[in-house]
Amino acid sequence: MNPLNLEPEAGKVVNISLADRWQVYLRLQQLDIPCSCATNQPLRVQVQNSVAAVQLWSVARQLTASRRELTFWLERCWSL
Repeated sequence: MNPLNLEPEAGKVVNISLADRWQVYLRLQQLDIPCSCATNQPLRVQVQNSVAAVQLWSVARQLTASRRELTFWLERCWSL
């Protein structure tokens, strides 16, 4: 699936498990971050600014971090 018609080599490859790749792709689409995710191909993302970079990091972290890490991060944010 490549709704943005990105060139296959466009964007940076995001190394994420196949199980999580589709969820990350769908969330990035919701955030209007240009990305492509073809069958049996890596997720490619065009990070055009710092906001998109932080959003990509956040989306990937939600799926890859352990519950303990996420709880620690949330507690740290609340204390700040």
